Formats: sequence, C-alpha cells, structure tokens
Amino acid sequence: MNEGSGRVALVDDDADLLHATTQLLELAGFTVVARDAAEAALAVVDRDFDGVVVSDIRMPGMNGLQLFDRIKAIDPDIPVILVTGHGDVDLAVAALKDGVYDFIPKPYAGDRLVEALRRASEKRRLVMENRRLREAAALAADGLPLIGEAPAIRRLRETLRQIADMDVDVLVEGETGTGKEVVADLLHRWGRRRSKPFVALNCGALPETVIESELFGHEAGAFTGAQRRRIGRVEHSSGGTLFLDEIESMPPALQVKLLRVLETRSLTPLGSNETRRIDLRVVAATKVDLGRQDQRGDFREDLYFRLNVVTLRIPPLRERRGDIPMLFGHFLGKAAERFGRPVAKVNAAVSDHLQSHAWPGNVRELAHFADRVTLGLGPDDETKAVSPQSAEPAASLPERVGHYEAQLIRDALRDHGGDVRSAIDALGVPRKTFYDKLKRYGIAASEFRNGGDPHPVREQT
Repeated sequence: MNEGSGRVALVDDDADLLHATTQLLELAGFTVVARDAAEAALAVVDRDFDGVVVSDIRMPGMNGLQLFDRIKAIDPDIPVILVTGHGDVDLAVAALKDGVYDFIPKPYAGDRLVEALRRASEKRRLVMENRRLREAAALAADGLPLIGEAPAIRRLRETLRQIADMDVDVLVEGETGTGKEVVADLLHRWGRRRSKPFVALNCGALPETVIESELFGHEAGAFTGAQRRRIGRVEHSSGGTLFLDEIESMPPALQVKLLRVLETRSLTPLGSNETRRIDLRVVAATKVDLGRQDQRGDFREDLYFRLNVVTLRIPPLRERRGDIPMLFGHFLGKAAERFGRPVAKVNAAVSDHLQSHAWPGNVRELAHFADRVTLGLGPDDETKAVSPQSAEPAASLPERVGHYEAQLIRDALRDHGGDVRSAIDALGVPRKTFYDKLKRYGIAASEFRNGGDPHPVREQT
C-alpha cells in the first residue's frame, strides 16, 4: 500500500539489489534517491534532508560505516539504517551504540526494512518539525512576526542571515502591511551594526520642505527658523542602519542628493561647507516595482540601480495562506498580553474568515483582526468571535472605556492624516497625556499618515 512514507537515500553498489530495493520502497510509498556509492549519496544529504539513509556496509571506496560518520557530522539526527552481511553483525552492533538508528542483516524480508524505515521517517519528521517550531518561537520571542513555513519566507530568513553582516545597500519590495520594517530591523539586529542606531524615516510622511533637513541635517542659521545645529538622520545612522520607507515618494530633488551620498559615503549639511564621511548602510523599502518604468514614475533610474545591490521581496499573505494559522496564533498571544485578557478561543466564524478573506492589508491586517478577536469582536463589530462554551466574562467597565478611548484616538489620527498636533487639538487633551495613551494602547501615529492602514503594530510597514 502506498502511504506516502517519506524520503529515502538508498546506497548499495550491487546494481540488481539497488534496483529491486528501490522498487520495493517505492511500492511502499517512499520517495527513493538511489545511489551506487557513498560519495554520491553525500551530495544529496545535508542538514535540511528530511528523510532516512539506508546503506550497505560493504562497499568499495567509502563503506557504510564511514558514510555514517560523515552523515553524523552533517546532522546527527538523520537516521541511518545499515544493511549488513552475516560477518558484519558485530560491527553493526557497535555502530548502534555510536548512533546508527538500526541495522538489518542479510537476507531480510522486505516488510522488515519497510517497517524500520517508517519508524525512522516518523522520527525524522518530528525532528524537522521541532526545529521549525523552535525557529518560529525564537522569532516570536523577539516580537518579530516574520514567522511562517512558506518556502518564500524560509528563503527570506536564510537570505537575511547571509547578508546581515555585509555592507551592501538593500531594497525591500512588498505590499503595505507585509513587514518591510521588520525585514530592515532584522538586517540590523542580526548583523555587526546592531550596537549602533537603527534610524527610520518615512519618505512619504514628511513635506518636501522638511525632509531635506531631516535627512541631511543643517547648521544654525541655514534657513529661517534654524536656530541651532541639527544632525540629520543619515549622519545619525552612521555605523548603524538607515531605513528609508516609501522611498518611491522621495522628491526628485532629494533623490539627486541621496544618490551622491550613496556614491561618496559622505554628506554636507545645509548651511555648511564641511564634508563629513559616514559609515552608511541603507535599507530602502517600496510598495511598487521600481524596476518597471510604468510604476517608477519620477523615481530616478540611476538611484534605483544604486539601491538595487540586493533586492528582497516579501510575499503578500495571499501567497502564503498556509502561514495564516501560525501568524494568527502569534498575534492572539501578543494581543492577549497587551490587553490583559486570556488568549481567545475562536469559533467557526473566525476560522472561516481566516481561510476565506483575501487579506489585502496583509500581516498588519491579520494582527488587527487578532486584536478584535481578543476584544470579543469577530469579522465585523457586531459578530462575537468567542463561542458561548468558551466565552470569557464580559469586559469590565475600565476595559470597555479603554477600548472606546483607543478607538477615538485612532479615529482622530485617521481624520487628520496622522498629524499628532491636529489630533491633540481635536481631542482637547494635554500633549503628554496623548503620548501616554498612545504608548498604553500600542498606537503608532505614523501608521495613519498618507491614508495608511490604522493599525497599532508599528514594526510592520
């Protein structure tokens, strides 16, 4: 019976036996990679190999015991089954003590090998699953929801590890809410620049009259109102990482100056004749494909090529729907911690919504939905997400007041395009009180600028 039992690397120098055993295992549901030499088998076995190795002991060149030693050095958790002749039993028993999963003496019944392989395959499956969960848990413990098992996400994490220590500029492409600032922050935290500042600037959130000073700084008296010297974001990030979000929104005049800074690794603040050297690494993020002229608009092609040393694409949530349950569970835990409530047990309506919704707001929208479920709200404000059997007691009066107050703040920020001063005036509260409440409710004003999605998770851009 074909049960889809897993992968097997089968090694035997006897061509007839190799062919017959391959047929036996394929009929039993295994995917077999057959090799006639140990050296050839090593080419398909690495730490990510998700199967079992079956090898004869007696082979020319590298024998089965030597192959086991090499595999153990690659990953001691890869199960190895040795097939032995009568005179090799003592060797095989000694190998068992050294970590070989099992040995099967010749001649053997086919079902004996199949049964041993199924047990070994299950062991390997559990090892690989636990590794993935530990990796996801480590990321979640950092508060960084770049978690998931979709191939694109796994490759993205691997690439971030590889380039974190490299002094190359990086362009991050992704739709709104996919986690571009998360990627930039990981590049910073996983590299040697982690002890220096991570400086973020949203190029679409500041007026053109302000952004130049914000980026490059100015000297006292450089323009009307410049009463004191200001260190710009570029210079402040020296030795660390400069994250430029919505780089496609940067005014053309500023693009020319940024290009020169990237080429020379130096800058001259407004009102100064002094050129200052900087240790710069730029991570730029964009919602559009700057490589396409129809999407690039007035963004300079030469600046695009200068930033495009390494390009990372973050897939939208609809392209990795299998990750939604894991991400949602992570966000439910975070929301429960933030609101001081138990982790919600959701009903079928929420489960159906998770599976059927298109998630145009991506990970940020999913996190927002987890907040709503934690507060007892479903896919819409009127639908209860918590089933009657598992429902927690209704929110207390202070909790309800807090929820309402947070919503009023979000509404004010949305109505005023994320402008904090206007929101404070509209609400009629002291500035310090307003900022205290932003911190208490996890609200980031930047999320409401330029029509942004009003969601309190700041680190996803």
